Order: sequence, then C-alpha cells, then structure tokens
Amino acid sequence: MPTTNASAAARIDLRSDTVTRPTPEMRRAMADAEVGDDVLDGDPTVQRLEARVAELLGKERAYFFPSGTMANQAAVWLLARRGTEVLLDAESHLIQWEHAGLAALAGVQIRAVPAGAGRRVMDAASLAATIRPPSLHAPKASLVCFENTHNGAGGVVTSAADLLAMAEVARAHGLPVHMDGARLWNAAVATGTPISHFADCADTVMVSFSKGLGAPVGAVLAGSSDALADAWVVRKRMGGGMRQSGILAAGALHGLEHQWPRLADDHARTRALADAIDGVGGARVVPPDTNILMVDLPHPVVPAVVARAAAQGVLLSPWTTTRLRAVTHRDVDDAMVHRAGEVIVAALEAELHAAASA
Repeated sequence: MPTTNASAAARIDLRSDTVTRPTPEMRRAMADAEVGDDVLDGDPTVQRLEARVAELLGKERAYFFPSGTMANQAAVWLLARRGTEVLLDAESHLIQWEHAGLAALAGVQIRAVPAGAGRRVMDAASLAATIRPPSLHAPKASLVCFENTHNGAGGVVTSAADLLAMAEVARAHGLPVHMDGARLWNAAVATGTPISHFADCADTVMVSFSKGLGAPVGAVLAGSSDALADAWVVRKRMGGGMRQSGILAAGALHGLEHQWPRLADDHARTRALADAIDGVGGARVVPPDTNILMVDLPHPVVPAVVARAAAQGVLLSPWTTTRLRAVTHRDVDDAMVHRAGEVIVAALEAELHAAASA
C-alpha cells in the first residue's frame, strides 16, 4: 500500500542523513540563484561554491559534481593507472557501495587494507604492511584512498595526525592519495579541527553536501592544479557536465553557511540514542564519534528488528544480520530521538528474547 503523506510525516527516518529535505530557506536560495551554462561559460553560483570549498580545504582548485560517487570515481580515474591496484580500507565506501566502479571504470583492482591493531579503520602500520614489495609477478600499486568519517565503521573520525602518518607511508612508495570526505564536515565539528588540516594529507578530497548539510544534490572534488588538470574532461566524460547547476550549488552554499555549524546537535543526539540502546538484550553499540550509530546484536535478528521498528514508524538500516545502523540528521529532533530509542529498545527486547529462547 502506498505510504500517505500523513504517515510519511510521522515517520522517524534514521536510515541515513541523505534523507534530509531542503529547508524553506534553502529552497528560496536555490530559487533565487544566479545561474549560467556551466559547461559553456561557467555558472557563477557554481564558481562561488567551488572557490569557497577550495579555500576551506586549502586546495588550489575544485569542481562541482552531481554526486560523491561520481567525484570519487573521477579522482581514481585521474590519479590511478589502469592495470594497477588501489589500496584502501577493507570496509570503505569505494569498495562496498560504488558497484565495483574502480574495476568497471578505472580498470584498477582493489587491495583491501585491514583495520589497524585495536582500531576500527586502517592506519599507517596496516597500510605499510599491506603494500606489496616490488615484484615482477605482482601488480603495482598506484593510489591510496582514505575515508573520513568512515561510514562502515560507524562514523569514525581519523585524526589529522593519523591521516598524515598514512600519507607519509603512501608518499614513501611514490603513491598519491585521495580522500573520500563525504562527511568530513562532521569530522571537523566533532574534533574542532580545521577542515583544511584533514585535507592536508591528500592530493584530492571529495566532500558531499547531500548528507548532514541537507542539500538535495551535489559534491565537490578539490585538489592541486596538477591533480585536477583533467578533472573537467573526466567529469564531462562521466556525464557530470551540468548546465544551470547554480540552482543546485546554491543549496550546497546554504548548507555550508547554515547547516554545517549545527552538526554538533546530530552528534549529541546519536550519543543519546546510543545510551538508550546499549546493553538491551545483549546489544552493544559502537561508541559513536559523529552522527552514525552501529549496533551489534548477539543473534542474527536484524531484519526482524528493523521490520518491527518500521511498523512503529522508526526506519533503520540493516547493515548485516547482526549489525544495524541509525543515522541522525537535521530532520530528527530531541523528541524524535527519544521516541526512536523507545521503539528500538522494545524491538530489541522482543526479538532478542525470542532468539535467546528458541
């Protein structure tokens, strides 16, 4: 049965921060945006966004893309060589959620780097241990990729110091670095670190506007002039040449100004949700750094928990049969987080008790 507008409005959607909808103020900014043909002459609002993000990240140039996935794939195309391998965290978005784009588009294979000892994500030691020694019989590496914050690890922040340590390993092997910084805004807010300090480690950095910043569309790929020398061509080749895209860029600019400062609210709400859930029926939360909460269950009942919560109007993401994900965002306030906690606790108690009794 189709979902009615009334029931949709009553839902508490914690599946992702991508479900945010533009505020009325953002919609007005988009409607009033100054525009031009970005492919032919350059769109003035897009140019303002690109210049602003390049400045924030401490990079020479930046390009506006329709999506973070396209920007990530363009970066790999620009920096890696066909027939080589790219090193990146084993649970990274580029491996898990981009439909084998590295192989299909850039012609490279992945070499997955395990999490560092006692960590949830790769570090300098695990990266160094994974890079192959030179051999006539093994593929060469041509690129290292980081992800910050790390989605699959539960919104984990890798510190600027740890990023630079990994970058030193990459440079020692003559490898460029790309960073998937879709939620880098969250990392900066959570740590108080200037966003440019995170970006210092990388030749190219992707940041997204369609998650915590609440814009409907868009990402930027920033980097040095050398790294991005062919970025315009690669974006066009991938279908990312947009026309009056200032309408979209205006939403991103509005998000930067008005939504970035309030990401700390999302982080606080995630911690509150974690406190409500942890330990219920043997469930254990992954302590959240930012706005993503992973919950590990002692029995493979995640699909049942998700279905039971959805029946009560709370939407969650099944990550595995024993791990579920909840993500806070600007469309979820304190009262909704409290209600979501009650629903999730009840669902966990019911399903985990049934599984333990079976």
